[in-house]
Amino acid sequence: MFKRPDNWAELTWQQKRDLRLDKWINAEDVNFVSPQAEKNYKARATRLARAVKMEIPDRVPCAVPTGWFPAMNAGITLREVMYNPEKMKWAWLKFVDEYDSDTFDGTLFFQAPVSDILGDKTMKWPGHGLPDDSHSAYQYIEGEYMKADEYDLFLKDPLDFQLRYYLPRTMGIFEPFADVPSFSSYQGLPQRLMAMCQDPKFQKFFKAIWEASQHMPALQKAAAETTREAYARGFPMFRGGLAVAPFDAFADNLRGTHGMVLDMYRQPEKIHEAMEFVLPQLLSGAIAMSDMADCPVIMMPLHKGDDTFMSNQQFETFYWPTFKRLLLGMAEEGLIPFPVAEGAYNNRLEFIKDMPKSSVIWMFDHTDMAEAKRVLGNVSCIAGNVPVSLAYTGTAREMKDYCRQLIETCAPGGGFILSGGATFDMARPENLHAMMDAAKEYGVY
Repeated sequence: MFKRPDNWAELTWQQKRDLRLDKWINAEDVNFVSPQAEKNYKARATRLARAVKMEIPDRVPCAVPTGWFPAMNAGITLREVMYNPEKMKWAWLKFVDEYDSDTFDGTLFFQAPVSDILGDKTMKWPGHGLPDDSHSAYQYIEGEYMKADEYDLFLKDPLDFQLRYYLPRTMGIFEPFADVPSFSSYQGLPQRLMAMCQDPKFQKFFKAIWEASQHMPALQKAAAETTREAYARGFPMFRGGLAVAPFDAFADNLRGTHGMVLDMYRQPEKIHEAMEFVLPQLLSGAIAMSDMADCPVIMMPLHKGDDTFMSNQQFETFYWPTFKRLLLGMAEEGLIPFPVAEGAYNNRLEFIKDMPKSSVIWMFDHTDMAEAKRVLGNVSCIAGNVPVSLAYTGTAREMKDYCRQLIETCAPGGGFILSGGATFDMARPENLHAMMDAAKEYGVY
């Protein structure tokens, strides 16, 4: 747990960041399996930290975006690791022992048994809407789970909106809440709760919630043990939490793509009001997660800001202003935002360069990396761009050559992390080894 010094408010954002990074690098609470493991951990963490700060590390860091690859590597199905935490732990630690990445990418956070019991309507996964042996981990079922005329309900009382509107539409077990009066008034609440306990529909709900809660400790325990053991073996996790852009908070989860596009034209003021409302909550949540994890890096998957979704004018109007303030708020607290720019951000580079130097890491998918280096090379650390298609279907030689070209383009002057454009769930093992070999062979400064 990160503890702020008494003079925290007097420090610059760079000093705050360095304090967080030092704690992460020193890893005083980790019981390493050997002196060599401790040495390796500190070398990897220092390498990453220097790249983030746009200093010159010993070589280009390599962060393999493993995703669900450890399950395939272990020869077991995605369904098995989703429903069996101990198998997940075994598969992920097997990956740690066999692949010399500079990072541990973390375990899965999806609790399939819990989602089964709750009746999740927003996703399909192996064993729930997808075949048991499916190579696809998730398929999202996008919908307008918040209606166009419900912004005010959300803004007035988000908890009441969640209980009586959002959850009944997305989780089957919450459907009875759609018929109850508002929880915004606390008058008579104890009596209402007791009456609910007498209703067979809510008895089923309470029983399911209790049953679901019994599954959670096993996954939490396995995930914590896996991360702790990965650290002990010398592999730092390059993620201390997750956050999203304020626009995506609504476009992804509440209004959906179709609904959000209509709102941009029909009621843009509601989008702005809603984004302003969630901005401080997104910031406080990121800070709390980082404090707990002892790692200042906040992963931020971006879905609706790419070149194909909206114009530059719309990006400048709807997406960038609140997102930029969120990034600045994180940096001010010593966090390191790590936006994952899914799709292409070629038209966004001139916008996103407007940040303090070394305050953000940008991970790119289909963005032109030569142009990204040109525009952002003196501003932000950049990462990514190794194609998933290459990891899945290319040869080890092709992978190594592509990584060499990326390093030659992006590594000069520092500020580059070799990584994928997206997760390598079904990659060829030899291609991951080739990627790491490229960083060691071609990435030395």
